[in-house]
Amino acid sequence: MAGSIYGKLFTVTTWGESHGKGLGVVIDGCPAGIALSEEDIQIYLDRRKPGQNKFTTKRNEGDKVSILSGVFEGKTTGTPISLVVMNEDQKSKDYGSIAESYRPGHADYCFDEKYGFRDYRGGGRSSGRETIGRVAAGAVAAKVLKELGITLTAYTRAIGTIKVADDAIDLNMVNQNPLYMPNNTCAADAAAYLNEMMEKKDSVGSMVECIITGVPVGVGEPVFDKLDARLAQAVMSIGAVKAIEIGDGTAVVSSIGSDNNDNFYMDGDTVKKRTNHSGGTLGGMSDGSPILIRASFKPTPSIFQAQDTVTRAHEEIVMEIKGRHDPIIGPRAVVVVESMCAITVLDLLMQNATAKLDNLKRIYRS
Repeated sequence: MAGSIYGKLFTVTTWGESHGKGLGVVIDGCPAGIALSEEDIQIYLDRRKPGQNKFTTKRNEGDKVSILSGVFEGKTTGTPISLVVMNEDQKSKDYGSIAESYRPGHADYCFDEKYGFRDYRGGGRSSGRETIGRVAAGAVAAKVLKELGITLTAYTRAIGTIKVADDAIDLNMVNQNPLYMPNNTCAADAAAYLNEMMEKKDSVGSMVECIITGVPVGVGEPVFDKLDARLAQAVMSIGAVKAIEIGDGTAVVSSIGSDNNDNFYMDGDTVKKRTNHSGGTLGGMSDGSPILIRASFKPTPSIFQAQDTVTRAHEEIVMEIKGRHDPIIGPRAVVVVESMCAITVLDLLMQNATAKLDNLKRIYRS
């Protein structure tokens, strides 16, 4: 399988299956001298692990990370960093009934057609557990970015029809509710809606938003490696994401140029924008404003209602999925979106270091 490597200078290679022995990631290109411990990474993994509340799968995994290489005496050495999380609570027997049939909304059919074979235990590489490697790598990237004054904050912006309004966002509330919403009232309404859908054996869609602050002007490579293009690729590669928006996103369709343009002004010696409709990017490069990206997640395809499907032998059947599944993807994907953004920004920052001769002179002639 190709396509498990992301990045050009800060590269991540994820590996492992939902019901295999474990999952992990190899990070190459991380600068030496960054203080890094398993605890730094565990904080991120704990935000995505299952069994946190009634709105997540009951799979009982500690998701404890081990650093196998690339760190010595508490600091990165500049060599590849290998991280692993062992699976502990696989129940592969729950998936025996789907070995010869295709779950609606899942990748089962496509895997069979592409490879002539598939790991039906929880979806294999297409499972949400694949994101463990992404989050572990994102924790490392975020640690480097913090040293550069760059921060990332992600949260659940919408669950079903319940969306936090622009003027109701309070980032201090994100960690005060199990749905990671920046408004506790909206979170309570969303929880009630989720309970209703769970009683109906159904699932719900959601939207995750991420704000990136502190990125200097000019990060991003114009044309094919634009900052917004790379962020879109990174976040769209997360399972179940069906749409990406930067800044005003799809609202630009009903806008006009005089409203959509972000006028510049001088704040002392600094160029700033009065608005941020562009979401912090212009011409594929960061413009110094906060970078804003949103990802729309489809409802979890594993629902406990009877559904029509077909078998590998092309026989039409009615299927009822068993196992342990999330009724919603967004809340556990908050840290995944944040991690993929961190990896992308760091990779582009490292590429940007060679954009000017003066940058090289500061390194090699200082």
